[in-house]
Amino acid sequence: MTIIEDTPVGRLREKGAPHAPVPGPAAPPQAPPYPSGDQPVRPTASRVADLVELQERVLRGPSPKATEAQHAKGKLTARERIDLLFDQDTFTEVEGLRRHRATGFGMEDKRPHSDGVITGWGLVDGREVFVYAHDFRIFGGALGEAHATKIHKIMDMAAAAGAPIVGLCDGAGARIQEGVTALAGYGGIFQRNVRNSGVIPQISVIMGPCAGGAAYSPALTDFVFMVRDTSQMFITGPDVVQAVTGESVTQNELGGADVHTGISGVAQFVYDDEEECLQELRYLLSLLPANNRELPPAVPVEDPVDRLTESLVDLVPAERGRAYDMRAVIEELADDGEFFEVHQRWAGNVICALARMGGQVVGIVANQPCDLAGVLDISSSEKAARFVQFCDAFNIPLVTLVDVPGFLPGVDQEHGGVIRHGAKLLYAYCNATVPRISVVLRKAYGGAYIVMDSQAIGADLTLAWPTNEIAVMGAEGAANVIFRREIAASDDPEGTRERLIREYQDKLMHPYYAAEHGLVDDVIHPAQTRVKLIGALRMLRSKYTALPSRKHGNQPQ
Repeated sequence: MTIIEDTPVGRLREKGAPHAPVPGPAAPPQAPPYPSGDQPVRPTASRVADLVELQERVLRGPSPKATEAQHAKGKLTARERIDLLFDQDTFTEVEGLRRHRATGFGMEDKRPHSDGVITGWGLVDGREVFVYAHDFRIFGGALGEAHATKIHKIMDMAAAAGAPIVGLCDGAGARIQEGVTALAGYGGIFQRNVRNSGVIPQISVIMGPCAGGAAYSPALTDFVFMVRDTSQMFITGPDVVQAVTGESVTQNELGGADVHTGISGVAQFVYDDEEECLQELRYLLSLLPANNRELPPAVPVEDPVDRLTESLVDLVPAERGRAYDMRAVIEELADDGEFFEVHQRWAGNVICALARMGGQVVGIVANQPCDLAGVLDISSSEKAARFVQFCDAFNIPLVTLVDVPGFLPGVDQEHGGVIRHGAKLLYAYCNATVPRISVVLRKAYGGAYIVMDSQAIGADLTLAWPTNEIAVMGAEGAANVIFRREIAASDDPEGTRERLIREYQDKLMHPYYAAEHGLVDDVIHPAQTRVKLIGALRMLRSKYTALPSRKHGNQPQ
């Protein structure tokens, strides 16, 4: 006779369910094994001592010899650079104990902590900034999978916190031993550069080699700093260049600091040593908002907001053909005469600078009459366009100082695409929604007048000095075109020409013509320029402009 127990298992068996074992009594819990054999567990204090020793070893770096080699090249270590960048004792490191997991080519026997990059955050003048710094002493700062993952993480943290990120670049490119995973790491960095563009300030500081794919990340950031003689950027190195083209060139001749700040325009700033470079970086950060949702930081200022700029009357000559240095004008207008020029050594016919007026940060775009007479050309248009876009992205008002004779004529300019490059500047201004004020100091001719933030393309306020000449072209050129036949038929061509030039000037080029037609809001005394600008900036501080619904525009390239 089959006995069916009156239990859940028994009842299932009675219904034909599969046999299930009857649970027995629970096994008594067993104590976890000791970490090492049958030795007793080490006390917490001992483990903490191990941690402290490990942390100190990580901070010291791979070896004194590696540090000496870095110093011998005239370069600081990654941690020394971080100490100079941040306020004292404010840096917090992230993933300092990270190590790679690659195998092959002897990599499994070389697994230093940090994996050649230091990441974290700290304070610069009391404001939060994130950083990643390549440590050249470890694998030459080359990027591998773990190395890249650390950078990805700190970039994501910076975006989430809404704070600037700085890359201290000193690396030998992708880690060859890790193959394609290293290249994929660069892809993740580039993607984040683009995603964070216009959201948080991104700044690259080249403090050693930056070769191959590594060079594209700095090119995607807002500003690039370089150190003379010790930093280089290039896609293909001197050996490859010589093998392919036969040209013999050094690293500095190919992609040194002077090349990229004076010829290619890739970098905006160059300094003679790392200490000065990092100090100027701190100053730049003091002028920038933390992100695109904030206004630039305002500071109390001792320079009176009602200070008159009497010296401008004599500083800018009335004769439109005489040169002068626009930097002297900017010094008179800026608080305490201080401004931070961007791209000083490239495309000098236009000046781009950050300054404060009445304690508020402004971006200044100005023609430079003592360099190519202040004309716009390919390089200057591109330089100014990118600066305008940056200021607009980060809520920095724009002040434009106009003294422009037109676009630079020439076959090279036309064939080089001056039309599309000039259109970049036009697009940037038209697209900008920050407060925009322009001041015509002297001449403003042709299409260049329109491009330099004229009222016609959306400037909020346009002012002019009584020395202004706003016209399609200079009077001489205009008379030669309009009165060509009359001058040719005259018994006194030169006298007739002079008379017609004066007639054209009197009718169309007097300083109040544009104001009479509503194209200039006011003609002001040069001494009132600073006062007028500060008042207008205060009035426009809460400006809001609704944008059309679109994914993004298709700006000229």
